[in-house]
Amino acid sequence: MIERYSRPEMAAVWSTENRYNKWLLVELLACEAWSKKGRVPKEAVANIKKKAGFDAKRVDEIEQVVKHDVIAFLTSVAEHVGDDARYIHLGLTSSDILDTALAIQMKEAADIIIADIIRFMDVLKARAFEHKNTAMIGRSHGIHAEPTTFGLKMALWYDEMKRNLARMEEAREVAAYGKLSGAVGTFANIDPSIEEYVCKKAGLKPAPVSTQIVQRDRHAQYMAALALIASSLEKFAVEVRHLQRTEVYEAEEYFSKGQKGSSAMPHKRNPIASENISGLARVVRANAVAAMENIPLWHERDISHSSVERIILPDSTILVDYMLKRFTGIMEKLLVYPKNMMANLNKMKGLVHSQRVLLALAESGISREDAYRIVQRNAMEVWEKGKDFKTLLKADKDVRKKLGVKELEECFSLEYHTKNVDYIFKRVFGRK
Repeated sequence: MIERYSRPEMAAVWSTENRYNKWLLVELLACEAWSKKGRVPKEAVANIKKKAGFDAKRVDEIEQVVKHDVIAFLTSVAEHVGDDARYIHLGLTSSDILDTALAIQMKEAADIIIADIIRFMDVLKARAFEHKNTAMIGRSHGIHAEPTTFGLKMALWYDEMKRNLARMEEAREVAAYGKLSGAVGTFANIDPSIEEYVCKKAGLKPAPVSTQIVQRDRHAQYMAALALIASSLEKFAVEVRHLQRTEVYEAEEYFSKGQKGSSAMPHKRNPIASENISGLARVVRANAVAAMENIPLWHERDISHSSVERIILPDSTILVDYMLKRFTGIMEKLLVYPKNMMANLNKMKGLVHSQRVLLALAESGISREDAYRIVQRNAMEVWEKGKDFKTLLKADKDVRKKLGVKELEECFSLEYHTKNVDYIFKRVFGRK
């Protein structure tokens, strides 16, 4: 999965090379911190920083024997450093390195996703203003309801992505905590100042209290934010898929020259990119559930979370990065058909204005129940016999008693439904 969907920037975050580099960074910072406490000679720190390195293949070879990734890594580093390697990993346990380094990687991944969201929001905003007044039918239960605009649909998505942006920024901060507090979090073999120094230098905060690990509710919140982003993208993608249906055909994905939609049917133009988004969202949501399962561990820790995180964190960040970039491209090139939108809006022969007629009748002095009965009676004739709604109302004696021709015509005004679009846009985007 990683190879199929990874982007160069995001793939680099989760590469073996970057992971080991982050481990080494934490170890070197710890050596620096110990030096300031006088426990590690400055000369040794200088030598360690000069010689420290690793060979990823060598780490794999050692791990095959010792069956422990951090020990294998430290052994490879020691082969580069020499005698001064005895000062590396002083007072630390493996999770001090793993969790602190992981927090750095999660921050890096979050930064990429945050940038993706901002780019996507820019595209949504542009499309919103482009189609601010492009009238279309709004639907509830998949059935024609009342008029809206395509720009309002885009404004809605933009506003939802603002919340996703805030969630991802918060998740980034919640995940950006390290720990160097030893085997059960008591600082028995390490001074708390070492943790503070390393975390500050690494751009993290020290966990106020920890066990052998940083608590996994932080990672679960991070994964939940990714799952919500993926779910929003699926929501948008499902809308594109519905709008592209032949019976609707109000918008569609860009179909490039030479593209083919079916091996059997040459006429096909399918919303394959949006369908791809829908499918990938299921994976990200499933991974979020796995992150929740990682929260309850035995006592001060077990290792059951580790194997899960090696899959769900790289896969989910890579997928969300891919999904955001791909759907941004979909929306940049989305083909919008205002004429088809207007044709569909008028397809029900005026029924979409029924509420306006209902309110006008009620305001004329009759009860709402009677007004509803009168309007519904005529509406059902439209459904069942295909007649024109306005024509039926004009011929209805109960309607004529209360509404003149001009008043009835006003009930069918499209502008009535779009008069507050500017107001909504100002609430979403501010004053432009």
